[in-house]
Amino acid sequence: QVQLVESGGGLVQAGGSLRLSCAASGDTICISAMGWYRQAPGKERELVAHITNGGSAYHADSVKGRFTISRDNAKNTVYLQMNSLKPEDTAVYYCNADGKATIYCHGMDYWGKGTLVTVSS
Repeated sequence: QVQLVESGGGLVQAGGSLRLSCAASGDTICISAMGWYRQAPGKERELVAHITNGGSAYHADSVKGRFTISRDNAKNTVYLQMNSLKPEDTAVYYCNADGKATIYCHGMDYWGKGTLVTVSS
């Protein structure tokens, strides 16, 4: 199994920056792509960004140019650098890992417990 632990959330003023981290442990060889989702108050969870184990990144239009996802495979860690934060970025941010489908790896998706990001006006 894989465990994901997020960190780096907090309170920041509009225009500020935060860097989220997600550390994976356990059967990390089973991880392929990793990503960040967020769920704002009263909203459904949405994809923010994801990155393959080869380093190909995707960013949602709402954060493109402001957020950057990256990963360090040696450290089993994925990051989300968030710049020019807006109040509408306020949400609980969840780390996600896509599991490989092999005999050993069961193809499951893994989720962290989330870290709260609050952006004030």
